[in-house]
Amino acid sequence: MNKKISDPKQRLLETASGLFYRQGYHATGINQVIAEAGVARASLYLHYESKESLLLAFLQQRHTDWMEGLKSFTGKASKPREKILAAFDYLQDNNEREDFRGCAFLNILSETTSQDTAILRVIQDHKKDVRAFLADILTKEKQLVQDHVYLLFESAIVESQLYRNQWPVQEAKKMVSGLL
Repeated sequence: MNKKISDPKQRLLETASGLFYRQGYHATGINQVIAEAGVARASLYLHYESKESLLLAFLQQRHTDWMEGLKSFTGKASKPREKILAAFDYLQDNNEREDFRGCAFLNILSETTSQDTAILRVIQDHKKDVRAFLADILTKEKQLVQDHVYLLFESAIVESQLYRNQWPVQEAKKMVSGLL
């Protein structure tokens, strides 16, 4: 952590967020979060009732931040086609900033079971919001390809993480450009 945050709740969330994203949920222990956040164990349970509630807070914050970033990138363009293509630029920017770590939601999904209903719901809601956001940009005559755009967008995230390279995003962007 570069700057010291005085609020223990925020320190816990930021520390856990970084650890969950880099290491994974199951590989991150509560003791590590407490130690790296520099808080007392009682402080953790004062603000978050469990490790799962801390994970849910991370996913909710990640959703907010991610959607704001996506809106910022697409908001610079004026036409629907440009906005959709700018969404792929956002993926490339994320890859560079986050060292190709991929989608935090899909990374956590790989660690869940069908019993993790609250976690699954947050992940599904995030993906529904991304899909709806992309669909809302498309004009009525282009709505027939909205699912194609969404699936290319999502697959670009996964493949760029797998290959640690921008080419999947660039190729998906070219395909979407052809569809539009």
